[in-house]
Amino acid sequence: MPPSTTTQMNTESRGEHEVDSRWTSIDAYTMSHLHPPSSPNHAALARTLQVCHDKGLPDIGCPSPHGKFFALQCRMLGVKHALEVGTLGGYSAIWLATENPTMTVTTIEFDPEHASVARENINAAGVADRVDLILGAGMDVLPKLHEDIQSGKRERFGFTFVDADKLNNWNYFDWAVKMSVPRACVCVDNVVSKGKLAMEEAAVGNDMVRGARECVERVGRDERVDATVLQTVGEKDYDGFLMAVVREKGQSDE
Repeated sequence: MPPSTTTQMNTESRGEHEVDSRWTSIDAYTMSHLHPPSSPNHAALARTLQVCHDKGLPDIGCPSPHGKFFALQCRMLGVKHALEVGTLGGYSAIWLATENPTMTVTTIEFDPEHASVARENINAAGVADRVDLILGAGMDVLPKLHEDIQSGKRERFGFTFVDADKLNNWNYFDWAVKMSVPRACVCVDNVVSKGKLAMEEAAVGNDMVRGARECVERVGRDERVDATVLQTVGEKDYDGFLMAVVREKGQSDE
């Protein structure tokens, strides 16, 4: 038998995460070249992860390749204002803000302890002037943001990242679209649910799967957007996210 290499399967379970050495080695290799320690925001992001760990926050934030992917989406689209539902420790918000120095981020967090840690991290990253952290339940805060947009107090969003309580995936998505500019990008995290998304029986008693299925099915019927789901593997298990583009007025499938 040949010696083990990082290209051979070595899958194990660590708590709720399934870890495969191929996935983690690819993440480590690619990020070391595409976002090395010399990157201007590398220290701030590493510090954020360490503080979150030290403060006992759950390890449920987006993986680093996803954080950069979402930040690059914003840069590619020329986004001026981004929305996030589910701040946790501020890691993804810091990715967005540090990679897009002219963009503002409005981020919503329900848990006061998580919000406190996030504020510390956002301040330490030097982006507190462009990241507006709002404490409250998403379903309470989003209608108020919509009112502000309707009254001209806020600008519409060009990018939204949803990573919060999964049963409200569709509700958060719906509000995001209402507050988006045409051609905005809306991403909903964790919809693949370790491969359970397509298993109807898995939705029974599982809020993550139920919320993901409802979101995918309702987005598929939503004429305001065009969307796809991308499956991913890496340091945070086998999962994936839904990515939608808000149609321009009058646009439809050809």
